[in-house]
Amino acid sequence: MSRPIELHYWPTPNGWKISIALEEMGLPYEMIPVNIGVGEQFKPEFLAISPNNRMPAIVDPDGPDGQPISIFESGAILQYLARKSGQFYGANERERVDIDQWVMWQMGGLGPMAGQTHHFRQYAPAIISDQRQIAYGVIRYTNETHRLYGVLNKRLEGRDFVCGQLSIADFMIWPWIVPWKNQGIILEEFPHLKAWFERVGAREPVQKGFKLGAELRSAGLQASGKAAEDARRVLFGQRAR
Repeated sequence: MSRPIELHYWPTPNGWKISIALEEMGLPYEMIPVNIGVGEQFKPEFLAISPNNRMPAIVDPDGPDGQPISIFESGAILQYLARKSGQFYGANERERVDIDQWVMWQMGGLGPMAGQTHHFRQYAPAIISDQRQIAYGVIRYTNETHRLYGVLNKRLEGRDFVCGQLSIADFMIWPWIVPWKNQGIILEEFPHLKAWFERVGAREPVQKGFKLGAELRSAGLQASGKAAEDARRVLFGQRAR
């Protein structure tokens, strides 16, 4: 029997990608929380497996040739898990290339742009005094996120899933659509995307992966005062002390 994969995780869009994939693939795993609000991503034991101090990361005790392997970066993790499980990665090279394109689209486009949108719309007012800077960031990144939603909406016209069949591309992208309201998006403007979002979200493994560690996120959202200020300092460029 395979030993469980260690999932170093916090309930955010990037974390949900991996928990959803593990549930869909039926791979055994155990969740190890990495509280990014208090700086656990800077602990030496975590940096040993994720040198960029970002979660998620995994450790597979049954890696290639039966030897353990640690992996960071969500796209690399999902490609590895797809190869390991033989699922959700196409049936031939042409299909895999198509999936990889959309994996990279999420990593290089939707994730970073939506992340900046969140920053300027949700967090910047508490840490930036110049409202002009905030306004520029909100407009710049909201517009780019809106454009990327349009790209995805066009791609999904006539398709049930991003690459035809359910794949790791869907697992990569879906979590970043979850906070669409906080991105200033009106989902009804993108009917093909909206139908896909609801279709994927209705899947039982997706729901289970999405709910993983929800109680941890709820506890973090309750932070206020100095605790909230310390969390922002850690998240936005300063190391925990």
